[in-house]
Amino acid sequence: MNVWLWAAAVLTVPLAGLALAAVRRPALEGVVALEVAGVDAVLVLLLLAEGTRRQAFADLAIVLAALSFAGGIAFVRFLERLR
Repeated sequence: MNVWLWAAAVLTVPLAGLALAAVRRPALEGVVALEVAGVDAVLVLLLLAEGTRRQAFADLAIVLAALSFAGGIAFVRFLERLR
């Protein structure tokens, strides 16, 4: 294992805590936790792409970054309608 894969493994650990925070917190705080989890997942995928020298992981990270942001905005707009 190289340094890139070790860094990806280290950054994977907080994803469980962020998922737990997203479930247990109120809706708006949960959205924030999901956005941070999205950023963390993008970083993990980019580190995996560099560590394994596979471009597919980098492409997936770019798509995840765009969809995570768009999904967060859509969810916040949905929450505004519920109030």
